[in-house]
Amino acid sequence: MSNTLLITGTDTGAGKTFVTTAIAAYWQKYRPQSRLGIMKPIQSGEGDKELYQSLFTLSQTPEELTPLYFQAPLAPPIAAAKENRTIDLGLVWQTLLKLQQRSDFLLVESLGGLGSPVTDELTVADLAGEWRLPTVLVVPVRLGAIAQAVANVALARQAKINLRGIVLNCTQPRFDEEIADLTPPELIESFTHIPVLGCLPYLEAPTNLELLAEVGSNLDWERLL
Repeated sequence: MSNTLLITGTDTGAGKTFVTTAIAAYWQKYRPQSRLGIMKPIQSGEGDKELYQSLFTLSQTPEELTPLYFQAPLAPPIAAAKENRTIDLGLVWQTLLKLQQRSDFLLVESLGGLGSPVTDELTVADLAGEWRLPTVLVVPVRLGAIAQAVANVALARQAKINLRGIVLNCTQPRFDEEIADLTPPELIESFTHIPVLGCLPYLEAPTNLELLAEVGSNLDWERLL
């Protein structure tokens, strides 16, 4: 669906939640009449759902925000096994369809990275490809980021994902020179043939909606949408 955007990352800790909140804050500030939806399909442990509920006023239930929730902060197949539960992807899919129909723009934050397991058989990349979700890949600004970007884009192509672009994210304070050395956009684009949509700076307290909206304005929205 063209009104949906999946935010995934190279791995856990890449900054998917921060990028999702920045995009959501920008959207709500500059398109206030538009209906925004946010979805974290599967959550293991506390964190993202609670943050979204505290930051944004959304016309959706907590169950629509996070259809599947597990207590242990582990990969879903492992967390589910500890609770003697199964992972009901049918429920996730039906919730996704409902939110797509009710939202002008729906942000879906994935768990982990593209290669993270969702079930014993499927990864995030598998679902993004099968469900035809336009996707943004979050790459943290750190040593090894170029290799991670190249490997994850290769995985996205293998899964036939509609990858809109790459967002660089500073998970700690960085100077411009460090960003250029660790994640040179031109080199990443040259290797991946995927556009870099922008670089988000580190925020000490990423809960200020005005600051988040300002950070979101750093992205190339024409390519993002």
